[in-house]
Amino acid sequence: MARLKEAAALGSRFWRGFGHKGPRGPAGGPPAIVIPGFIADDRTTMELRRALAEAGFRVHPWRQGMNWGARADTLERLKRAVDLCGHDEPMLIVGWSLGGLYAREIARAEPDRVRAVVTLGSPVWGDRRRYTNVWKLYERVAGHPVDDPPIPDSEEKPPVPTLAIWSRRDGIVAAPSARGTEETCDKAVEVDSTHMGFAVSRKGTRLAVAEILRFLDEAESPA
Repeated sequence: MARLKEAAALGSRFWRGFGHKGPRGPAGGPPAIVIPGFIADDRTTMELRRALAEAGFRVHPWRQGMNWGARADTLERLKRAVDLCGHDEPMLIVGWSLGGLYAREIARAEPDRVRAVVTLGSPVWGDRRRYTNVWKLYERVAGHPVDDPPIPDSEEKPPVPTLAIWSRRDGIVAAPSARGTEETCDKAVEVDSTHMGFAVSRKGTRLAVAEILRFLDEAESPA
């Protein structure tokens, strides 16, 4: 039932994926990139990128088409995607669902290029067979066990400021997994959103962006 509700929420907001897929926001704004979740692409995250652009970020798509699950070259392709953004300063990396796991590993591999990592409804902690209800589909599509991907996959906090945004209304990833622990992130914040809403809902995306701005201000303020 939860999965059906999430699918219905995505379908009802399909129209929000229309528009150009290129960078959004002021050219001189702080750079950000959004990584979509499983079986999602840059169209799916359009509303989330609009919200970040409205907040002043120069936000980029991931430019990798549909996210069909982790591949052996996923991190290398994402490093190239960051290169294509053309920024010298460290970037905010926002990952929705599975995309959040990629974001954490990019930050672990190249921390000097990452300003901060934000995960939205990502299974950052715990047994994914227990805490996610799409793991069977993931294994069929991706072709590997959900708990043994062909890329690094650590629960340890990346060496950059890390925010986990979660919701008890999430119908895909259970709250304990998306919230994580003190060892997996610097801060965890609940917002009122469905799983799909993190990417496609006007309300959900704006709530998430407000928490991102608050977190960056806290993380970067002098002690």
